[in-house]
Amino acid sequence: VTNKGNRKLAYKLFKHALALSPRFTEALNKFGEFLEHENVIQADLLYQRALSCDPGYTTAVMNRRRTAPVVAEHDKTVFAEIDKQKKELYKYSAHHPTLRSAMKEFYYQHIYHTVALEGNTMSLDEIRKIIDLKIAVSGKSIVEHNEVVGIAEALKYMNNTLLVKVGNITVHDIKSIHKRVLGFVDPFGAGEFRNNQVFVGRHIPPHPDDVDIFMEQFEEWLNSEEVVHLHPVEYAAIAHYRLVYIHPFVDGNGRTARLLMNFILMKNGFPPVSVEVKDRWEYYETLIAANEGDIRPFVRFIARCTSKTLEDYLFAAELPYLNSNDPEYFKAGYSTFLPNP
Repeated sequence: VTNKGNRKLAYKLFKHALALSPRFTEALNKFGEFLEHENVIQADLLYQRALSCDPGYTTAVMNRRRTAPVVAEHDKTVFAEIDKQKKELYKYSAHHPTLRSAMKEFYYQHIYHTVALEGNTMSLDEIRKIIDLKIAVSGKSIVEHNEVVGIAEALKYMNNTLLVKVGNITVHDIKSIHKRVLGFVDPFGAGEFRNNQVFVGRHIPPHPDDVDIFMEQFEEWLNSEEVVHLHPVEYAAIAHYRLVYIHPFVDGNGRTARLLMNFILMKNGFPPVSVEVKDRWEYYETLIAANEGDIRPFVRFIARCTSKTLEDYLFAAELPYLNSNDPEYFKAGYSTFLPNP
């Protein structure tokens, strides 16, 4: 199939076959071969999925030997580009006026996106009113108000307490973040591990009796030699995934995981990033892929979010100063903030 029409039909047939039988090894491998010349990363993922179904599938093994080094080199290049953006950003002072304005704006943006991912219907302007003016928004529930306040408190705690703390990241730190995230919604469950079994789509998190053990192991990993050899973005993304995999709390796991991810990024000199509402589908799809055994799509997704954030910072730094009360400010596309200097 060489012409575009036939390729389009073939693509649909492969997708249909895998929708009917997601573990159809031959279809996974053939689909990878079909895509390899135009999308080697996607092809490599398909070969990997085929091998997770049948580790001895010879053709997929041979195909992966060909694609894996190419994909590894691609990922290295992505991280190198992110480091280059970070280095470029640090040529500017953290007190640069447009960067400071951008920092303030992203504070609202981050709260908006992280609660919206969980179904909160507050608009960006309504969130600004709640935080700045301390007023209630008519037509919105008490729970939605308290979710906004909770994230604002958690961000404040991270900036003012955790980032100046010397030492390891601990389970207590994670519980403290969660306590603020959920403290205004569920004061009794905030900062406490669940004591019941939960289900997240097809994923079944650990039994409640095992949560303490899993979290102790997670703390060990967070401070292990292994993470020293990871790029900070990779480290932050895997930490996010591992926390939502354990799902230690009844509610607020996603919000806490995104805050933990940003805490790690900020400790390593990166600005915090948002998972934007428009990227919700890709965010959840890559988390599902991680549950199925391949975390690389999720790491790449977080890397793109990080790159976009750095790009936004650099864009803000190169603009003439605009006050956040200026109507033109919001046309400038600011969406990020720097951690406290």
